[in-house]
Amino acid sequence: MPISSASARLEPRGAALTAGPAAQRAGRSMTNAFSRIIVTGANGFVGPRLIERLAEAFPQAELIGIYFGGAPMPGGVELDIRDADAVDQAIAQISPDAVVHLAAISQVQEAQLAPAATFAVNFGGTLNLAVAMRLHVPQARLLFASSSEVYGGSFRHASAPLNESAVLDPMNLYASSKAAADLLIGQMAHEGLSAVRVRPFNHTGPGQEDRFVVPSFVAQIVNIERGRQEPVLGVGNLDAQRDFLDVRDVVAAYVLALASESLDKGTILNIASGQPRRIGDILETLLGRAKLPIRVVVDPAQLRPVEIPVAAGDAGRARALLGWAPQIPFEETLAEMLEARRAKPDAVSG
Repeated sequence: MPISSASARLEPRGAALTAGPAAQRAGRSMTNAFSRIIVTGANGFVGPRLIERLAEAFPQAELIGIYFGGAPMPGGVELDIRDADAVDQAIAQISPDAVVHLAAISQVQEAQLAPAATFAVNFGGTLNLAVAMRLHVPQARLLFASSSEVYGGSFRHASAPLNESAVLDPMNLYASSKAAADLLIGQMAHEGLSAVRVRPFNHTGPGQEDRFVVPSFVAQIVNIERGRQEPVLGVGNLDAQRDFLDVRDVVAAYVLALASESLDKGTILNIASGQPRRIGDILETLLGRAKLPIRVVVDPAQLRPVEIPVAAGDAGRARALLGWAPQIPFEETLAEMLEARRAKPDAVSG
C-alpha cells in the first residue's frame, strides 16, 4: 500500500481500557489524547493483539499498522524499515503522535544465521525510525520493544531476578542487535527523544510461530494426536529456566507505558513475572493434557550454542510506575494454546 494511504482507520473494538486500581492510586493517567498511533511489526505475533488493545484504550485514535512481507494487512502500510528514505517519508506523511516499535527479527536461531540482516532490521530500522521521529514529530512518544535477552551473561551471576540496572551482556546475535538498539534509544532520549524502553521477558500464547519453544511443544503434541507425527517429541534443553508471561499481559503493559504521562524520557521497564519456570516442567504440563502417551527425545538442532541456566526479571518498576502486574495464570495460557491448536483443521508443525 502506498504511504499516502496510511490514514486508513482500523475500527476500534471493545470497551475502553482503563488503568487498574494500583495505577489510579499512583496517579498514573490513561487520558493521553493520541490522534494517530503507528505500530511497526503489526502483522507479527504481538502486533494484532496490541492494535486491538490500543483501539480499546484510545478509541479516538487512528491506528496505522506497519508491516513488511506476508499477506496484505487491511488498513496497514507495507514498509521496509531498513529503507531510511521510505521511513522518513512515512513518518512525515503520517505524522503520528505515538509509535510502538515492535518490528524485528526476533527468533534467536534465525538471527544467528543472518547477522547482517538482523542488524539491518533490529538496529538500522530502529535508527531510521528514531531519526525520522526526531525530525518530523519531535514531541511524539516512542515505545521501543527491547528484550530481556540484552541482559545475557548477567543472568549467569544473578542470585535474584534482574532489575533494569543490570549490565547489558548479550550472548547471541539477536540479543546484541537489540542491545545496540536499546542503547541507541537511550542515547537519543538524552538528546530529547520522547522514548520509553520496555524489556519484555519470554511471552507466548495462541498463534505464536512454532519456531519458539512452547508453541513447538504444542504443535508436536497436536500433530501426534492427529497421527501426523510418530509419538516422539523432540526437545532442546529442558533444564533451562525462563520467565514466561502470557502475551496479553505484555500487551497490557505496553498500553499502560504508552499512555502514562509520568515516565521520564529514556525510562526502562522490565516486563516480567519474576518467576522462572523450568522448560521441562512446562512440557510436563502440556504432556499431562495430551490425549495419548508421548516419548520425549533431545534434538541437538534445538540446543543453543550458549545457554543461560536461569533467566528471570524484576518488574518492580513497572508495578510502581504503571500499576501493572501479570494477571493471567501461565497454566491457563498453556491450556488455551493447546485448545487453539487443536481447533485448527490444518495444524502441522512449522
